Amino acid sequence: MADMDVFSAMGIAGFGKTAKKRELDPKRFDKTKREEVVLPKVEEKPLLPQSGPSKLSTGIPSQSDEDEDDPGPPLLPAGLYQHDVDGVGNEDNEDDRADSDEPEYDPGAFSLSAPEFPITHEATLKEHTKVISALTLDPSGARVLSGSHDYDCKLWDFGGMTTQTRSFKTWEPAGSYYVNDLKYSNDGQQFLVISGTLQAKLFDREGEEKATFVKGDMYIRDMKNTAGHVGELSSCAWHPKDKQYFITSSADSTIRIWDVENKRKQKSVIVVKSKERGARTKVTTCAYSTDGTLIGGACLDGALHMWQASSNFVRPNMTIEGAHTKGTEAGSLVFSVDGRTVLTRGGDDSVKLWDLRAFKKPLATYSEATTLYPGTNAVFSPDEKYILTGTGSSAKGGRGKLTFLSRDSLSVVKELDMDTTPVKLVWHSKINQIIAGLANGTVSVLYSPETSLNGAKLLLSKGAPKRPTVEDMSDALAAPTILTPHALPMFKDGDGIVKGMKRKREKDRMDPRKSRRPELPVTGPGRGGRVGASATQHVVQNLVRDTTRDEDPREALLKYAKKAEEDPQWTSAWRQNQPKPVFANVSEDEEEGQEE
Repeated sequence: MADMDVFSAMGIAGFGKTAKKRELDPKRFDKTKREEVVLPKVEEKPLLPQSGPSKLSTGIPSQSDEDEDDPGPPLLPAGLYQHDVDGVGNEDNEDDRADSDEPEYDPGAFSLSAPEFPITHEATLKEHTKVISALTLDPSGARVLSGSHDYDCKLWDFGGMTTQTRSFKTWEPAGSYYVNDLKYSNDGQQFLVISGTLQAKLFDREGEEKATFVKGDMYIRDMKNTAGHVGELSSCAWHPKDKQYFITSSADSTIRIWDVENKRKQKSVIVVKSKERGARTKVTTCAYSTDGTLIGGACLDGALHMWQASSNFVRPNMTIEGAHTKGTEAGSLVFSVDGRTVLTRGGDDSVKLWDLRAFKKPLATYSEATTLYPGTNAVFSPDEKYILTGTGSSAKGGRGKLTFLSRDSLSVVKELDMDTTPVKLVWHSKINQIIAGLANGTVSVLYSPETSLNGAKLLLSKGAPKRPTVEDMSDALAAPTILTPHALPMFKDGDGIVKGMKRKREKDRMDPRKSRRPELPVTGPGRGGRVGASATQHVVQNLVRDTTRDEDPREALLKYAKKAEEDPQWTSAWRQNQPKPVFANVSEDEEEGQEE
């Protein structure tokens, strides 16, 4: 008998074979591909010969990008048109494109085939019901943290989500208050939640609250003498070098520096003095420079201030009055990596770039960024060649846009239509994906299968769910289930439904009866019908109990009558004339009548 026949007879024919590897569908990303390019618009001949320096976009995002100054190709399929060496549209290739059916570049231009921006595909995280007012990612790009005007914060994990994209934790950090800002620490182990209250809150990575920082005394006029904020919080920022410190800005005209370990009082106070009447103004946003030496703040009166982190904060080291229109809220303040350039996004429909070495007027200004929500921000691209911001619709019910601007001149390089107005934007450098919080409560994750890494790509990289077999299940799960519909609740096994045991164990662990947790002593005031006591008193009270309340007082006294007659130690003085008690004889019938 051959060896394989022996193995088959013994039931081990498959022993020693390598497990079959699961192959992913190469077209799995096509389901989430955006359909943004409209072919009739691209093939309009009057627009093809145009070339020259960059101009502001006219609403057709692809053709304005074909110029000599554009550092890369536009985001279009490879077969739509080709470039010559200088990147200028070549009219002679139009006939070749009509005859050729290959939707690819020639090998010589392979480096231009990769998309310039990671916006070819889109994944949506839809659970919020109102505008996304705060959005951030952890440093590794594995988790998304979102806050909204529906008062909720939600945590999303790319590695644990499926294509259904459900968040794994939802909570209200401050009751019925808007969430204004969220920031992860540099190590990603904790994050700050800034809501419309007076107190900042610190949470760990899993969303469990660690600390609530103190609020100040609103009756003290001098803001330096209060232990915390006395006005609504607006934004926060972590120190880029030291994870122990962070800053918060508020409507009480201060920026406060906090120590994570001390929640009872801030470390330092920066009082912002305005030239307006009352000398106070709301600080709408704040930020640290990349090296931690500068602290920046933008105010409601239009001023932009810079302080040295090592100074005494008596007055700002650099100030620009009227950086943005007075009365509009600046949505963001971002420092470049080199620490020389500052990007601000104002509520006056403008994006401005400032040079700290010549801090008098902006290097460039873009004034067509329609602002519908005061927290709309602008961010640098990972290589800092571009600036990304959201633009609202000028008409009611219109579609918003993602606007890509060139850093040099703030001219429009690309415009991408979105369902509604983008409010909060994050362009993560490690995963090269753009996360946009929209006005309808949707978090849109834009990515490219070619240039992006992990993130939303993980949702489609897990393959189809594996069908469980008998070999994969344990003997206990594979055994037939005994149904006992009339059994007591404690003896029921789930009515034949096989469920995971992890959640059941966690639930039983929280149940003090099932986990047999000893009852803890109560300290402080009484709670739950129990009076507070120390641990020692709690033990002593259980050891010695006073039972006199349960005894009949007549029986308790008469049990000493016989002892008093035998040993009249206390009654010998009046024993001679002591009257003798005479008790009436009561029959059993009379006793029963009295009891009734």
